[in-house]
Amino acid sequence: MKIQAAIAALALTGLLASPAFAANSQQAKMADCNKQAGDKKGDERKAFMKSCLSASPASGAMAASGPMSQQDKMKMCNTQAGDKKGDDRKAFMKTCLSNKS
Repeated sequence: MKIQAAIAALALTGLLASPAFAANSQQAKMADCNKQAGDKKGDERKAFMKSCLSASPASGAMAASGPMSQQDKMKMCNTQAGDKKGDDRKAFMKTCLSNKS
């Protein structure tokens, strides 16, 4: 718990020291992914956050022009899954494919 408080204090200090950092697109992406993660916990949340944060900006542009086809989504998730195996891969694919895009 002390480590989390220290990390939060460090992050807050960084934000106060650099207001431009708050507008960083990566930070906005993190906030958006946290909202989408909802009440996921443990490995499922970790896999979801990894896939959400590693999604390329092009996929966001694609979502603006229309939803991604199931086949394209499967290709993207397979690529992001990399060399995961077993339950890790299954949880990752479930999370990745259930994302609305």
